[in-house]
Amino acid sequence: MKTFGLLHGANLDRLGKRETKIYGSGTLADLETRVQKEAKELGVKVECFQSNHEGALMEQIAKWADAGVAGIIINSGALTHTSVALRDAIAGSDLPCVEVHISNIYKREEFRHKSYTAGVCVGLISGLGVEGYLAALRFLAGMKK
Repeated sequence: MKTFGLLHGANLDRLGKRETKIYGSGTLADLETRVQKEAKELGVKVECFQSNHEGALMEQIAKWADAGVAGIIINSGALTHTSVALRDAIAGSDLPCVEVHISNIYKREEFRHKSYTAGVCVGLISGLGVEGYLAALRFLAGMKK
């Protein structure tokens, strides 16, 4: 059975509490429950990890690469727009990654329009809310490896 990583970065532990007009009232646990339900329907597994610390995210990517996960869904939060190191961790993993953002980053502040990580991901989904995570999982689950 294929296993995928679901990586949440900075401030995503605050979903449902911070900026609910942008991110909605659902919590991180709600999001992960929806993804796990979709994974079960697809016949795959998903391991979830969240950290507000860049190094912990990088270490988790390496751990998953070494463990042979089939791919990663990543929302690194604001680190998307600042972290060359996270970009290099994704590139160095040789894993297919789909970058997901709950909000449409291109309808927000100018600094959010640049993603350091998107260029090393197989795709980017922005602005579809939790549905973006489900679409990313379906895409990765359907990839041939």
